[in-house]
Amino acid sequence: MTIIGGGIVGIATALRLQQTCPGLDILVLEKEDRLAAHQTGRNSGVIHAGIYYAPGSLKAEFCRKGLEATIAFCREHGLPYEQCGKLLVATTGQDMTRMDALYTRATQNGLSLVRMDRAALREAEPNITGLGALLSPRTGIVGYTAVTQKMSELFVAGGGEIRYGVEVVDLRESANDVAIRLAGGPEFKTRHLIACAGLRADRLAAMCGVGGDFAIVPFKGEYYRLAARHDHVVKHLIYPVPDPDLPFLGIHLTRMIGGYVTVGPNAVLSMARENYGKLGFDAGDVKDMLGFPGLWKTLYANLRSGLDEMANSAFRSRYLKACQRYFPALELTDLQPHPPGIRAQAVMRDGTLVHDFLIRETSRTIHICNAPSPAATSAMPIADHIAGLAAKAFALKGA
Repeated sequence: MTIIGGGIVGIATALRLQQTCPGLDILVLEKEDRLAAHQTGRNSGVIHAGIYYAPGSLKAEFCRKGLEATIAFCREHGLPYEQCGKLLVATTGQDMTRMDALYTRATQNGLSLVRMDRAALREAEPNITGLGALLSPRTGIVGYTAVTQKMSELFVAGGGEIRYGVEVVDLRESANDVAIRLAGGPEFKTRHLIACAGLRADRLAAMCGVGGDFAIVPFKGEYYRLAARHDHVVKHLIYPVPDPDLPFLGIHLTRMIGGYVTVGPNAVLSMARENYGKLGFDAGDVKDMLGFPGLWKTLYANLRSGLDEMANSAFRSRYLKACQRYFPALELTDLQPHPPGIRAQAVMRDGTLVHDFLIRETSRTIHICNAPSPAATSAMPIADHIAGLAAKAFALKGA
């Protein structure tokens, strides 16, 4: 068995398969020189509770289970985490209406939220301004790179293998195996393959005949670290009430496991899938995007919000203004550099954003085609699900 991808989903899947199929030889291929180099290691570190996701969706189910699984894993292995809770802060009348809808959705997902009026919000968070809020008491924070590293240690200790610096450039599936060609290296074969490739998921899926109708469109999320004087400015995570028509949660204040606070992310179209510079550009990535009709339809449908995000990226003062909606004391000098991330968002050819996790199969392969947030929170339930699919499709022993 070969697994492509050394993010948290790939490593969790490798570990789960090892646990459920004793004796199965499992190889993980990671093209970087370390694990969690992209989405896993460049997110907000939030353990989500599953407030936003459509009832009955994989995201709703896996996020709810994932919160419990993540906390249990951290407790078992002595990894730092904190359930500090999250406040969804309404700053406009429209936000208050959306907040009511979110409360209903959370209830449908089996979650208990606490409604707070303006006075209760001010008492809970004196530095935050709003008309009201919803409190998600179970939401937490963790370092997902540390979680991934611990999973990898368990996997290797159990006899698994991880190869670093190996990039898959071609896959060819036959009746008996899957041929894998690596950049600058020889071709080898595996009986079964699971692709957890994140920002390159569409390309690997297309190699196996289950892509083409969607593409990964990379959206860069830019963060700032708040000045040290704000390290203890909030007790909770502070989120705006999100626009239900967008897959992004908006610019939020996040307490980090390292003891500081970040603000972000925004969401701007990235000109490269894995180049995090302000002007990062990859000709191949741009060519693929421009040739995909779904991109243009998505951009047209979200033109206004897209232009706003670009302006917030270009002008730090506009970014600050978005933060000051609920944290008015924040100043421009408080916004200090912090590493950005890039979200792997699947978009269909008709321009529809894929809102749920998307998994596709062939006779010898399984592809996780769309797994942005809350995939880190949901990694262990996703791994359970993939292990079940693999056991059935590949007739694995011991599963």
